[in-house]
Amino acid sequence: MRFKNGFTFVEILIVVVLLGILAAIAMPHFTNATTEARTSVLTTDLRKIRLQIKMYKLHHENNPPSLLIFEPQMTGTTDITGDTSGTDFGPYMLTIPVEPFTNSNEVTAGGPNGWNYNEVTGEFWAPYDPQL
Repeated sequence: MRFKNGFTFVEILIVVVLLGILAAIAMPHFTNATTEARTSVLTTDLRKIRLQIKMYKLHHENNPPSLLIFEPQMTGTTDITGDTSGTDFGPYMLTIPVEPFTNSNEVTAGGPNGWNYNEVTGEFWAPYDPQL
């Protein structure tokens, strides 16, 4: 009598199908966790940036940073007028954080990527959810 070692094709097929079913069940849970983590990072970054914009306004006679030179004004030093050659105030941030849903740290007046900023009001939001 001769014994064969190993698995038959049907046994391997059953295992592969079961693993596929388990993966299909588990994947949505990982996707939700990723979205929740990104939302958490987004909320934290928005809170930090908005706080630093308020600090900037306090130092600059209630004038918010300019959209055209937002990054140099927030990451460098400025004088009371907001001129980036000054050394009186700042830096308010080391870098502009990357927006977690678009992977961009660009600051625009309103667009689908990066951060959105209204230099008249000082409002700062993300295109993913402006309500945050």
